[in-house]
Amino acid sequence: MSTLTISILISLVIIVFVIIIFAAAITKGYSYKHTVDKLEDNPYLKDSNEKTGSDQREQEDTNK
Repeated sequence: MSTLTISILISLVIIVFVIIIFAAAITKGYSYKHTVDKLEDNPYLKDSNEKTGSDQREQEDTNK
């Protein structure tokens, strides 16, 4: 076989390998079960609510 034929075959094998890996990654990504935390279980929301609540109380005190 000539060098050109060998190069083309190696290139095709690499391309097929990359396509298979790409398809596997896409399939794995779509099969992942995404979840959303409840608002009650979100520690960041609790911290921000406490801060905003105290900020609102301070503003109400200054408005009186």
